[in-house]
Amino acid sequence: MRSLDCRTAFVSDVHLGTRDCRADYLLDFLQRLDCERLVLVGDIFDLWAMRRRVFWTTAQAAVLEHVLALADRGIDVVYIPGNHDEALRSLVGSEIRGVRILRDLEHRTADGRRFLVSHGDQFDAEVRHSRLQHLMGDLGYQVLLRLGRWVDRFRRLLRLPYWSLSAWAKTRVGRARDYIGRFEAAASRVARDRGFDGHIVGHIHKAGIHSRDGVLYCNTGDWVEHCTALIEDHGGFLHLVHWSDHVRLDASDTVQTACDSQLPPLPPELAWLGALPDPVTQRP
Repeated sequence: MRSLDCRTAFVSDVHLGTRDCRADYLLDFLQRLDCERLVLVGDIFDLWAMRRRVFWTTAQAAVLEHVLALADRGIDVVYIPGNHDEALRSLVGSEIRGVRILRDLEHRTADGRRFLVSHGDQFDAEVRHSRLQHLMGDLGYQVLLRLGRWVDRFRRLLRLPYWSLSAWAKTRVGRARDYIGRFEAAASRVARDRGFDGHIVGHIHKAGIHSRDGVLYCNTGDWVEHCTALIEDHGGFLHLVHWSDHVRLDASDTVQTACDSQLPPLPPELAWLGALPDPVTQRP
């Protein structure tokens, strides 16, 4: 596939520092990306998981280096922290190596439309099920991710295209579909009430674009299950790219290394994270 020429790219829910991050696909995407603005819409790092265990790969290090290189080249890189990297919210309003850290963003497309951009975790208290149901759902999700690793290895050995077990399961569970519907309604309502033409979010690992309640709801998806990004072309048109549909990686394409201890040493690229405050009590 040739370079991806666009005005703006929106990426979220990468979960760097974890085993399930599909940094290999994201790195290929970034290397082909030619844009004016890159918006990182939260959960780029998974600081919750990294406090327990750091899983850091050569591909993940290369992703971080490439994002910083884009900022060095003068591309407008905006980082909107999510709930899994919420410690970075203490840095809102600052700039690190050319990357602007914001709580949310008002983005104006090339055709003049105004979009609110936020991670989306602010809607959790409004749309989630009971805490017990959430914990049970999270446990099931983690099991599916573990099983999915083996499925992915097997499919790569057979040179089959990427397929996510956990993403497939979400479409079969009624409670998950209900949660997604309530989330979309909440995000759309906020955009409409604040006078925006649409709302760009991440958080729920379910990419999508559709009109709802008079505004355009856009979800960037994730780089754990779906490998998706939201793209604005030079005319202002918004669309999703499913990068795993464009790229087929072999089992040997990514060399992985892991750190594991009670207080795992941070890789040199992440030394600055050690100065961040501990995350607040984890919430769904």
